[in-house]
Amino acid sequence: MKKHLLLPLISALCLWLLGSTAVARPVAERPAYFELKVYHIKTPRQEALIDSFLQHQYMPAMRSAGIATIGVFKPVGNDTTADRRVYVFTPYASLKQWEQVKNTAAPKLLTAGGAYENAAYKNPAYTRLETIFIQAFDEMSALTAPKLDGPKSERVYELRSYEGASEKIFRNKVQMFNQGGEIKLFNRLGFNAIFYGSVLFGAHMPNLMYMTSFANREAREAHWKAFGADPEWKKLSSLPEYQNNVAHIDITFLHPTPYSGL
Repeated sequence: MKKHLLLPLISALCLWLLGSTAVARPVAERPAYFELKVYHIKTPRQEALIDSFLQHQYMPAMRSAGIATIGVFKPVGNDTTADRRVYVFTPYASLKQWEQVKNTAAPKLLTAGGAYENAAYKNPAYTRLETIFIQAFDEMSALTAPKLDGPKSERVYELRSYEGASEKIFRNKVQMFNQGGEIKLFNRLGFNAIFYGSVLFGAHMPNLMYMTSFANREAREAHWKAFGADPEWKKLSSLPEYQNNVAHIDITFLHPTPYSGL
């Protein structure tokens, strides 16, 4: 074959191989960013509207956009409080993907028509919608559904928010998770983490958030007891450079909805 014909053929083959690799790699394998939406609601009607919208419209639209794994959670005891909430966790491979979804899928959802989209201003689908945007920690690996035994209805997901007294102190806690080895410790002890990340935009700054999951509340208690007694944690938490790097902690216990992908 002549040289001037061979070079274009090789270039085309390389491009094809690169494209094949990109397609074969699942979007959720190593997400870079997460969007955590929190619907604040008051009534069973609003909760039903949110559930229907998420299950039958939002999640199918996200799957069509290339986002296969989405988690939907509700706080333990959600039906006994005036401020009911629904948490929606959506991963993104890049900011570009988030922007594409925001500019394409989101407008289509709003114009699709339905009880959620067309709720009257005097009878809205929710009280308020809160959005938290998070960047994945360096040491976080794949995003996969947790390997848990037992009924899904008994699972407990623990969402933690750690606020720092300053940006510098906050970065120290992030370092403790990554270079310090805290994430590796969680992995070794089987905490079935969903994500770890730094909050880029949210109401409580600076802060980081992470979510772990357990088969039930008893398993949660046993895991944290083992964590507190672990020699590696005792050594890490006693290091002078990691002292006083968390100013405030919020812990929320969640259950996955029947249609949640996590």
